[in-house]
Amino acid sequence: MKKLARSRSNRKIAGVLGGISNSIGIDANILRVLFIILLFPTGVFPLLITYGLLLFVLPNEEDVIT
Repeated sequence: MKKLARSRSNRKIAGVLGGISNSIGIDANILRVLFIILLFPTGVFPLLITYGLLLFVLPNEEDVIT
């Protein structure tokens, strides 16, 4: 398993979901669709807050020492 970091190449907004997909080995588009689907039943704010926190907590992938 790779280290968790924001992706620089596989990004639509900030690379958070692309980085998670690289780390766990799943297609990023599947995570993006799940994220969109889960936004509405959770009331939007919990997932957006989590995404925002990950945006500031996760380093860029070129900053991660392997």
